[in-house]
Amino acid sequence: MVIIMTGATSGIGAEALKHFVKLPDTKVYVGARGSGRIVPEGTDVLPLDLSSLRSVRSFADNIKQRLGHTKIDVLVLNAAIRASDYIQKSEDGFELTFATNHLAHYLLARLFLPNMAKDSKIVITTSDTHDPAIVPFGPKVLNPLELAYPNENSPKGMRFYAATKLCNLLTARSLSAISLKGNRGIRVIAFNPGLTGGTSLMGKQSVFMKIMVTVLIRPLLNVVSMFKPFLFVGRAEHAGKTLAALALGKVTLPTDKIYASLVRGKLTFANPSQLAQNNDVRDLLWKESAKMVDLPEQE
Repeated sequence: MVIIMTGATSGIGAEALKHFVKLPDTKVYVGARGSGRIVPEGTDVLPLDLSSLRSVRSFADNIKQRLGHTKIDVLVLNAAIRASDYIQKSEDGFELTFATNHLAHYLLARLFLPNMAKDSKIVITTSDTHDPAIVPFGPKVLNPLELAYPNENSPKGMRFYAATKLCNLLTARSLSAISLKGNRGIRVIAFNPGLTGGTSLMGKQSVFMKIMVTVLIRPLLNVVSMFKPFLFVGRAEHAGKTLAALALGKVTLPTDKIYASLVRGKLTFANPSQLAQNNDVRDLLWKESAKMVDLPEQE
């Protein structure tokens, strides 16, 4: 089995990786920045900077050269960031969060799609923040060009992050439609791990703050989550185990669903937001993303 991952060196991805490397006859390729990453035996770490489309293409080429005619069984697109402001740009001039969370993963999926095995799986990590019916700052409209080139009137902070997670879900829907149309047998899953402690998206925390989160904040939020489920703070170990189970087919979704969402620690298969189900919005994002990464619209 061949598994390719982003976002596998910390948090939820690192926990999922622990389950993947236990499988017999399995090779896991992880894309990551820098060097000296500590990963389990059986994992190859290859250079990948998701803020650079050039690096994304180089990573994909590297993987394909190593695999030869061997197909990919599982593609996990899990990495995500939240830039501190909209001024930060990617190497290609796009807003950094949009470039990293959406464009890089869109390009990876497009580049690897011809190399996916029959009955393979693509798992894209999204978030319930994409849904304004659940989270107040969820996006109610989607303008891909404004996300790529924001201005002072564009969404900020978590609103912007939520919009990129909507992009992940819409991309998953597009990939699923392509697989069905071409009878490729690829199962596409959009996974929402929910609010999760111990991940990079929670930011760097002092020892004092870590104690406060464990002793006070997490228990308080988990009580509040009885009324506002999205505030439940899950654990990376559980989210990672669930991600691995979905990727390996140990948990199966209903045939008409692609959205798997952890709600207060329990896996559900609800519908995503109304905007995420809009095919015109889905197709617009695909079309504009193809232009941004310089690929043809048609797969």
